[in-house]
Order: sequence, then C-alpha cells, then structure tokens
Amino acid sequence: MRLCCGVRTVYLDYNATTPLDAAVREAMTPALEGAFGNPSSVHHVGQRARRMLDESRERVADVFGCKPSEVLFTSGATESVNLAVLGAARSLRAKGRHIVSSEMEHAAVLEACEYLAKNEGFSLSLVAPDSSGLISVDSVAAALRPDTILVSIVGANNEVGTIQPVSEIGALCSQRGICFHVDAAQWLGKLPFSSIHQFHADLVSFCAHKFHGPKGAGGLFVRSPLQISPILYGGSHEYERRAGTENLPAILGLAKAVDLFVRDPVFNPALLSPMADHLLRLVDSIPATTFRGHRTARLPNTVSFTVAGADSISLLAGLDLEGICASSGSACSSGSITPSRVVSAMGASLEESHSLVRFSIGRENAPSDIDTVHNSLPHIIARALSAHKVWTGVSTSVHGP
Repeated sequence: MRLCCGVRTVYLDYNATTPLDAAVREAMTPALEGAFGNPSSVHHVGQRARRMLDESRERVADVFGCKPSEVLFTSGATESVNLAVLGAARSLRAKGRHIVSSEMEHAAVLEACEYLAKNEGFSLSLVAPDSSGLISVDSVAAALRPDTILVSIVGANNEVGTIQPVSEIGALCSQRGICFHVDAAQWLGKLPFSSIHQFHADLVSFCAHKFHGPKGAGGLFVRSPLQISPILYGGSHEYERRAGTENLPAILGLAKAVDLFVRDPVFNPALLSPMADHLLRLVDSIPATTFRGHRTARLPNTVSFTVAGADSISLLAGLDLEGICASSGSACSSGSITPSRVVSAMGASLEESHSLVRFSIGRENAPSDIDTVHNSLPHIIARALSAHKVWTGVSTSVHGP
C-alpha cells in the first residue's frame, strides 16, 4: 500500500491499467533521448530509429511465434480492435456482410460492429452468454450463416473476468473459412501463452499498459496472407495498414513488456489467486452482494459483484474514501452511470446492473491489502444501502462477516 494525501492507497484496478515497469521505462529511454528521429526519414538519425522499430517488431514476433510482417503497431487496444473489425469487414464484404460477436465484448468491439450494421449495410448477430458470462462454442456455431465473414470474441472479459473458449471458437471459424478476431487485451500477461497461434485467430488485438507497459502503445496480429483495409490514411506506415509516424518510445516499451511479461505471465496466479479467493469468500459472505462471473474460468486476479439496492458511484466513492481503488467495469466507461451491458447480458436486473464493482489484483498487492478490503467493504456497502433507503424509503440490510 502507498500513502496518498494521508490515506493509505490499496490499488485494485489492474484491469484498467498497470504501473509502468522500471525495466520497460529504461527500454524506452533511447527513443526519448538520442534516437529521436522519424523512422521514415532516410538520414542516419531516422534510420537509427528505423532499426529500433524493426528490432521491436522482431522481438514481439519472436514471443508470438509469428512473422514480423504479421505484427502491426497501433496506439492501443481500441485502435487495434477498430482496425481488426472495420478493416476485416470492409476487405471481405464481397464475400458476405454478416458479422457475429457477443454481448460480453468491450465497447470498442461492439460499437465498431454496430457502426458497420448501422452505416455500411452489414448485419450483426450478438451471441448471449450464460449467467456466468460464458459464451459457448455451440451458440457461436448456431449464429453462423453462409454469408458470415467475421466473428469477434473477447479472450477474457474485462468487467467480470470470464475466460472464453476462443481456441475452440477459432477452430470452428477456421473450418468454416470465416475470419476470426480475438480481443486479447486482458489475456496477455494474465493467462498462459505459448504462441499467438493458440487462439486459432486471424486477428488478435492487444495493448501494453495492461501488463506494465506504456499507455499509447498497442498491436494487432494479422495472419498472413489476410489483407485488411486501413482505417487511417496519410502514409504507408505499418505495411500500408496504419498511417502515422510510429510512437517509437512507446513501441520500445511495448516490445520490452511483451518480452518480459507475456510468455511468463506477470500476473502470477500462484500469488494472486489466494488473494482473489479471499475476496470471493468475502463477497459471498455479504447477503446483499452477488458475485458476477465464472467461479473457475475467470482471470486469476478478478472478482466482480453487484449490490442490490445500491449503485456503483456510491460504492466506489465509499471505497475511495477508505483508500481503495476499484472500478465499475470498463475504465473506458468511468464516470458513466449507465448500467453494465455485460452484467445485464448475464441476467442481472436493471437495478443490479447499476451496481457493479470490480476488484482486479496485481503484482504490487499483498495479503494485507485484501485484509483492508475485508475490514472495510461490509461497512461501505451498509452505508450505501442506508443512503439508498433514505432516498427511496426501501428497507435494506446487510450483515458483514
């Protein structure tokens, strides 16, 4: 725990972002100092930057077990997802205009798919999860049509941590000749990784700041010989698939983070699972709360729950007053009071969907941090429910451990 404004901070929002690793920061330094050139410039300063860019791509490709030309650098997972979904759909539309995704996806996937359906003549089928957030292979198979050209399924959900059977779904798509995209932003650094081919995917998006790399750096694996249409224009960068001068310092950091933390996941389940299990037992012990997610097939660092008769804003504010940093789900929706689309899809009521809280643990956490939550959470929930009772006149109660 760290002191901030006199309050000890317990940071439990690692699915939102992670602190920059010291070795990653050091790896970025050359591009922030001497190697400041534009990699597209022909002079020696630019070519020094080009060599660093090429070496970074080769390092990522070595960890992924793919060709360097199959690795594209972007500004982050959101851009990578948009490039995958929009770029693949547009390049393949002569074969069909049907897209399959799920109700468990990050907004970057869902909104890109919905844009295509609303504005470019595509049709979209969203597969529903079960109550644990799991998408079955059979449900994806049932959604496929002769004109399906793209399937996009998240590897692990960011809000509740449920791990999807993407390898099996990818094999199904491969058998049908359908392009398959995996949003692996929450997978890399947290779950076992042998090679990028374990997903059986044509497209895999990821970003660095989810596993102790810098913000502003992401990537997209594009299986050769697939060609996708660019969504940015104005240059021939990244094999003419992503225009714009490369963010070399961030790319150096991304490559270092991939090298350090993907093959041997930095989110070590042996260390994190006992703390997550403690949180899960705590959530189960409070009558007003409902655990959301899969109890076994979930990220080893993630525990999410809803509180009937409360809302996320009051719960997160109460946690923050105690120095505990948590989230209501996607960090891209922070400040929003709209209900969680993910939790609603899992069968939660509208009221419960307004009250999602996510704890996501990281390597800097210690059991004492979880003890702080254990001692504070029941009282925080009780205060939130009491406030709700004052405003609505509804009788609520909670009993902590």
